[in-house]
Amino acid sequence: MERFIERSLIGPHFAPLSNGSVTDKVTPDMAHLIHPYWNQFPAMEPIWNKILAAYLLTIGILAWIGNGTVIYIFGTTKSLRTPANLLVINLALSDFGMMLMNTPMMGINLYFETWIWGPLMCDVYAGLGSAFGCSSIWSMSMVALDRYNVIVKGMSGQPMTVKLAIFKIIFVWAMSSIWTFAPVMGWSRYVPEGNLTSCGIDYLDRDWNPRTYLIFYTIFVYYIPLFLICYSYWFIIAAVSAHEKAMREQAKKMNVKSLRSSDDADKSAEGKLAKVALITISLWFMAWTPYQVINAMGLFEYDGLTPLNTIWGACFAKSATVYNPIVYATSHPKYRVALKEKCPCCVFGNVDDGKSGGESTSQATDSETKA
Repeated sequence: MERFIERSLIGPHFAPLSNGSVTDKVTPDMAHLIHPYWNQFPAMEPIWNKILAAYLLTIGILAWIGNGTVIYIFGTTKSLRTPANLLVINLALSDFGMMLMNTPMMGINLYFETWIWGPLMCDVYAGLGSAFGCSSIWSMSMVALDRYNVIVKGMSGQPMTVKLAIFKIIFVWAMSSIWTFAPVMGWSRYVPEGNLTSCGIDYLDRDWNPRTYLIFYTIFVYYIPLFLICYSYWFIIAAVSAHEKAMREQAKKMNVKSLRSSDDADKSAEGKLAKVALITISLWFMAWTPYQVINAMGLFEYDGLTPLNTIWGACFAKSATVYNPIVYATSHPKYRVALKEKCPCCVFGNVDDGKSGGESTSQATDSETKA
């Protein structure tokens, strides 16, 4: 720690450690963006850069193929072109865009073992990552609120229309734009992080300018969406459970196996779609929470942060882009039917065609004709 304090006092241009520092290969134009904290760490073993590159390439290919397929299937299948599914398409576009822009740039940096693209591209890389990540989580929030509207409120809820879906998508991207451009305009900044092969929000600077940005960013891009999603699914699960319990009790009184009508099948189908969305969202938070913890540690106490665990946190967060298409391919009834028709080799096992307890037309779907 004494060595770190000594180096911090003399700024970003300091002598490397005796066995080499992680900052040794930093280019001159990036030196002013490197926090002195990283100077205390030795260079990472080259094998870690290769492992990270292989991991990034793998999830990048999976995200491109998976989300590209989701966009194609939802865009070309008439039964899936509903107002509510515009939010799903927006989610897939966000995930696809993140990996399309970030994977090649970070992969090349891992080869050179430092950021080589300069300050401007550092802003572009981090800004796009932030924009697509923010768009994904707020899209998921809109999906959760739509499921809440359909399942909990039922016919008393406001039907989803194309105009309403587009308005929600505009809101999602407006929210993303605010938090993306703020660091470029002077509220905090984007800097190299971890082993200095990727860029992100400055979470090590102790000044109140970057700290207030990080606090508000965390609230609006992590905790508020998390609250909306938890709120929605708490009542969704309660509504579905109450409905199923009432059905079982009534069937028992009438001495029959089931009282399910077409309306009940619809209710069950809505529950299945809610489960699909819930799984997707849970995986998203599982992927991004470690990176959120890293940001929180930087905000309050960052002694435990190392180049290796921070860069793995950043890479692991990107795996969220892979989960969405996998969940839909395995759980979404009509998506599986469409995928089976257009790409039979991509679907294994029997496919529910939605005619008997599968995905039925919901309020969200019906509203397409009202848009």
